[in-house]
Amino acid sequence: MAAAEEPKLIVAADAEALARTAAERVMARIAANSGRIAICLTGGSSPKKLYQLLGSDAWRDKIPWDRVHWFIGDERFVPESDPLNNMAVARAAFLDRNAPVGQIHPIPTDVDSPDHSAEAYARELQDFYGAERLDPARPLFDMVLMGAGPDGHTASLFPGYPEIEETKRWVVGVPRANVAPFVPRVSLTLPVLASCREMLFEIAGHDKQPILTRLLNGETLPALRARSNGETVWLVDQAALAEGIRGGR
Repeated sequence: MAAAEEPKLIVAADAEALARTAAERVMARIAANSGRIAICLTGGSSPKKLYQLLGSDAWRDKIPWDRVHWFIGDERFVPESDPLNNMAVARAAFLDRNAPVGQIHPIPTDVDSPDHSAEAYARELQDFYGAERLDPARPLFDMVLMGAGPDGHTASLFPGYPEIEETKRWVVGVPRANVAPFVPRVSLTLPVLASCREMLFEIAGHDKQPILTRLLNGETLPALRARSNGETVWLVDQAALAEGIRGGR
């Protein structure tokens, strides 16, 4: 398989413009597939404006809800009722009002451990995909949404943790987080996240400027190591860019 391409950098004026650009890219990936569509969502603060847009009157009627399946790249091992639950945020923002319940695929957190949760979600992904091994010619996801944490983690793959090196398992339990909230996590692994037509990072806000600078300087943090086998896009706003770095490539 050919090496993954370098990320494409797109700069938006502000967080609102970034969300609109992200929504347009989601819609383009949906439009490119006339069959069953799979989108892998992300947690944290970065996608909230995007999720609100997708659930708005202006956007939701454009989505063929009967054909789209919604997964998530990582989860905090807390109950679905907990405000820290990533999929619960996405469900409240746009999924529960629009998507068929059978096409929303949360990571289960009602089991006894993150490892058992990871095993269950791996089986669900493999059942959806129809195989236990990924074929580079047949991506699992149409799009994977991603973010970058202040330490350079993405999904729940933290720098220096063994889970970032996992190549066999599809999903892993992460006993402790490197940043707050300090709860156990469950995360898809890099090879599974890479199995997509497009990986779209959203990085917005002045507080993301230090980590984006480190990534643009090539520091081999998890967020830099995460690459799609197809197209990888870093969608950032002006506030996240250090002085002297402006425009897109």
